[in-house]
Amino acid sequence: MNLQTDSQNGNLKYGLYIVSTPIGNLEDITLRAMKVLRKSDYILCEDTRVSKKLLVKYKIKSKLISNHKFNEKKNLQKIIDILKSNKIVSLISDAGTPTISDPGNILVKECINKKINLIPIPGPSTPIVALSISGFSNKYYFYGFFPENNSEINENFENLSKINGSIIFFISAKKFNRSISIIKKYFSDRKILICKEITKYYEEYFRFDVSELDQKKINLKGEITLVLSEKKYINKTSNNLNESDKIKIRKLIKKLSIKEIVDLIKDGTNISKKEIYKYCLEIKNEK
Repeated sequence: MNLQTDSQNGNLKYGLYIVSTPIGNLEDITLRAMKVLRKSDYILCEDTRVSKKLLVKYKIKSKLISNHKFNEKKNLQKIIDILKSNKIVSLISDAGTPTISDPGNILVKECINKKINLIPIPGPSTPIVALSISGFSNKYYFYGFFPENNSEINENFENLSKINGSIIFFISAKKFNRSISIIKKYFSDRKILICKEITKYYEEYFRFDVSELDQKKINLKGEITLVLSEKKYINKTSNNLNESDKIKIRKLIKKLSIKEIVDLIKDGTNISKKEIYKYCLEIKNEK
């Protein structure tokens, strides 16, 4: 990518840089991210204590502004004024890609309204990292943090259970242990990947069928990432019509067309359409 040349600010254009930072291992940072952070006039961060560990390691001395979910609205005009004065400002979160289940979206929207440059600096993202090792469908829905209360959980999960793709959540270990029964209620036909301490020294990954979750004893602490698989495909191994199929066809023959019956019986089986069609004709010819 070619950045706009500007001799006053070290070949970076003015604006807000959305900079991805490590999700655990501090070595997971790009050269470009370090360059932008060093050249920034200000760095917006959630917790200065957390961000300083990364910045000290890479000798980045840009000024920090605390910008978290409790003060981002209050900070908004101040930051917009800074950006309008032709400054380079970077937004980082405690870990991963900013604005993804983290503060920053309010500022991004205001920058769009004010036509202030927005420049993404790609890097680590927990949902993508977890999905990449799941072995599940790469068609996915990222929910973010687990719903807060039971009514919200039931309402959301009823809809989510219909998605035939991977689903990704953030959740605390304590809340996960309390929520096993409701996860089983809506997603028992799926597999689950539980990610603990991703990229850190004690990282662990647990893979189960959702239906067997309460049978497993695993030690979880802190925040974890869950990836639910697409729905399991149930494959009937028989290549021939069994008695159950034949009874079903006899019941349907008066209500549906042969084509509709063939499509209905064929779904999820290895039985050939030709065999189903043939049996339907046999029943018709009996009359």
